[in-house]
Amino acid sequence: MAENKEKEIFLTEDGLRKLEEKLEYYKTIHRKEVAERIRQSKEFGDISENAEYEDAKMEQALVEAEIVNLERVVRNAKLIDEKEIHTDVVSVGSTVKLKELDSNETEVYTIVGSAESDPTDHKISNESPVGSSVLGKHKGDKVDVKTPGGTVKYKILEISKK
Repeated sequence: MAENKEKEIFLTEDGLRKLEEKLEYYKTIHRKEVAERIRQSKEFGDISENAEYEDAKMEQALVEAEIVNLERVVRNAKLIDEKEIHTDVVSVGSTVKLKELDSNETEVYTIVGSAESDPTDHKISNESPVGSSVLGKHKGDKVDVKTPGGTVKYKILEISKK
């Protein structure tokens, strides 16, 4: 019999708090707003030809799906212990300074779990091409990262805690 084991989702304390707040918002406020939209749209008459009703029902399905997803993420969260983040090796929670060897440009990323990933805030997933390539590596190591645009070579200049 196969065991239904969901994968752990790495989160910082801040990331978990934000997801819990979002879940609470969806369950309390957003769910009620959508229910109210459905109630109001029923007042427009025949629901079989009521675009507002159909739109509200679609939004309700999306809200419920997001609630289920957020509950799964929170349930499977594995907190990143700040004390377990070391500066000698890249791990989830590490902040790394990388130098792209072809262009000599430097980039700084914090390696986070996929649920917390936000490239615009320099937080990249441990499952992303760059994130997975640098995990377990040390300062001074060179890594080849396979990207859709080809292979990019980086050198790890620095590993730090946030």
